[in-house]
Amino acid sequence: MSETISGKTILITGASTGIGAAVARDLAAGNTIFVHYNSSRDAAETVAADVKAAGGTAHLLKADVGRESDCAALVAEVTSRTDVLDVLINNAGGLVQRRTLADGPNWKLVDEVFRINTYSVFYLTSALVPLLTAADDPSVINITSVAIRSGAPTAIAYAAAKAAVDTFTRGAARELAPKVRVNAVAPGVIITPFHDKYTPPERIKAFVDSTPLQTTGTPQQIAHAIRFLIENRFVTGESIEVNGGMFMR
Repeated sequence: MSETISGKTILITGASTGIGAAVARDLAAGNTIFVHYNSSRDAAETVAADVKAAGGTAHLLKADVGRESDCAALVAEVTSRTDVLDVLINNAGGLVQRRTLADGPNWKLVDEVFRINTYSVFYLTSALVPLLTAADDPSVINITSVAIRSGAPTAIAYAAAKAAVDTFTRGAARELAPKVRVNAVAPGVIITPFHDKYTPPERIKAFVDSTPLQTTGTPQQIAHAIRFLIENRFVTGESIEVNGGMFMR
């Protein structure tokens, strides 16, 4: 493990399971980690315990990031505990429900998907700029998805919401430069509770069959990409594709 990331204060949204939990554990040693969760309290407490066991400090934060009031409360809680935020990792998100266009319009579903995946990123990044700019080498890392490249049939709202975050990443990178770096990671098919809930085994097999490396990814591999973006001070406005070759550019 690299020793260059230490003494930092890091907020990870959606950190109770999956990618967020892996990132919290990977960055734990010597750092202060804000472990955000919504409903998975027990899992979040396990992550916090692992952070402490690795030599870090952990604070639990509960919030539904799809609600403006909860985002405001989350920011207030972070601000009450620290004057500086070195890293913001906007990882929280969700597909919510698979649905085809032929099923008919569902404004409520689209709104929910965008609130969780997109509005939260806009709100939290903007609200935390004062804490980020107080840091020596602040970094924002947004989690998007290979879905923004594939179109994601039956999950078009999710793909569109993540695509908005991809565009936001580049705009924020320019707007917040040179003080704050803003990047993104676009995971491919990563085996987490996300896919346990929304993707049946036959669809996973189809993904693997269409991937040049013929495998799915792990949350730890995404954590490694995030670590790289935190460490490299000459990268901003970039989106790193970690998808086994499913999408190439």
